[in-house]
Amino acid sequence: MPLVPDTTSVERVVAAPASVVFDLLVDPSRHRDIDGSGTLRDAVEGSRRLARGDTFGMNMRAGVPYTMVNEVVELEPDRRIAWQARPVQTWAQHVIGGRIWRYELEPVAGGTLVRETWDISQEAIKPLVWPLRGLTKVSMRRTLERIAALVAT
Repeated sequence: MPLVPDTTSVERVVAAPASVVFDLLVDPSRHRDIDGSGTLRDAVEGSRRLARGDTFGMNMRAGVPYTMVNEVVELEPDRRIAWQARPVQTWAQHVIGGRIWRYELEPVAGGTLVRETWDISQEAIKPLVWPLRGLTKVSMRRTLERIAALVAT
C-alpha cells in the first residue's frame, strides 16, 4: 500500500446537463476559463473538440513559463474525459509528468454531479508531487466553482 493515495477527488453538483459540462471540458481553449490553479495560459492549438487519443498542448506558468502536452486517455461522451499531462521536454519527462486529470459526470436531480480527480498513479516520481496534494485539492474546488458558474442554466 502506498504511503499516500494515488488519487484525490473533489465533486460538486452543477445546475446544467452533463452534455453542456462535457462540451466545456472537451474544448482545450476553454480550459483556462475553468482553471482554478491560475497556472494555465492558453491552448497551443486553439479551439477544437477532443477525441480519445488526441494530444493538445497547454502553455502554463507557475513562476516560470512552460508547456505541457496532454493525451486524452479516457473519453466517454457526456460521462467522462481524462488526459495525461507530460512536459514537452523529453529529459523532464523522467522527473515530472504522468499525472492524469479526470472529470466524471453523473446526471442527478438539479443537474450534474461533476467529479474531478488528480491521479498520480503514473507520475514519474510520486514523492515529488505528494506535497502538492492539499494545494491541488483547493485548486480543483475552484475549478468546479468556475465550471458551475460557466454552465449555469
